[in-house]
Amino acid sequence: MTADRPAARLPGGGQTARGGVALGLATALLATVGVWLTWRVFVDTAAGQRVDQAVFEGARYGQNALWRVAEPVLEVVSVPFIALVLVAAVLIAVVRRRWGLAAQVVLLMGGANLTTQVLKKFVLDRPDLGVTSVYPNALPSGHTTAAASVAAAFLFVVPPRARPWAAVLGAAYTAATGVSTLVGNWHRPSDAVAAILVVLAWSGVACALAATSRRRPVAASVRGATPGSRTGPRPTTSGVVGGLLALVALGAAVPAGVALQALWTSEGPLSTQRELLVAYAGGALGVVATSCLAFAVMLTVRQAAGRSG
Repeated sequence: MTADRPAARLPGGGQTARGGVALGLATALLATVGVWLTWRVFVDTAAGQRVDQAVFEGARYGQNALWRVAEPVLEVVSVPFIALVLVAAVLIAVVRRRWGLAAQVVLLMGGANLTTQVLKKFVLDRPDLGVTSVYPNALPSGHTTAAASVAAAFLFVVPPRARPWAAVLGAAYTAATGVSTLVGNWHRPSDAVAAILVVLAWSGVACALAATSRRRPVAASVRGATPGSRTGPRPTTSGVVGGLLALVALGAAVPAGVALQALWTSEGPLSTQRELLVAYAGGALGVVATSCLAFAVMLTVRQAAGRSG
């Protein structure tokens, strides 16, 4: 009897899962290289330190007014906050009986925040290259890592239909935290950029884990159900939102790149008000661009990984 037959599976399900694993691991690798390049260019070279420090000094302009907005954003981020979000995310996964998802969230948040502390304290350094520096190496930023990992965990645990909007909120919250660390003179822009890339790397690893336990579509899809109509958003939703995030990233990256190029090639110390404000604006836009692009990629890779067990 047909009722006793096991549900047929769509052909190529294994290939799709392998593609999701490969995409997740490729994202992790590229983001890891991005962290190293950020450190190599902006911390391990005199020109990079010079530009990064100009942003740090430029942040003092208008700081009193901006700090009233930035301080509440940064005060939210703390070890208890991270722990609370982690527990809440895992509980959501457990209630939904998504054991694989719980493991992914623990891996993502734990791996990202631990990696940032290890890199900052034991692996990366800030050589003395003749650039005035008040603080030792602070790359990657712990506050930005915490905010980005919380946002990424939120993207992972919400139902598939809500992921595009979680990506938008996550990009905005991460960018706000990263820029707030600039406003408060807590970090330089390279610190925030590296932190976002650390979280993106661990998101890639978590997505690869999700793809390994992906459930193949059953015969209902073959019988005419629209792919994603039951288990996720229409591809166009994620595609449009991801594309818009990428466009915002491009719109912020272009002026940031122009500012960087102008400062990088200028001669003498970067000390005039105009130079410092250009550096400040460029650094802030660079953080915004990185956040938007990271969450656009994160959304795409998470959707490609499919529904984990």
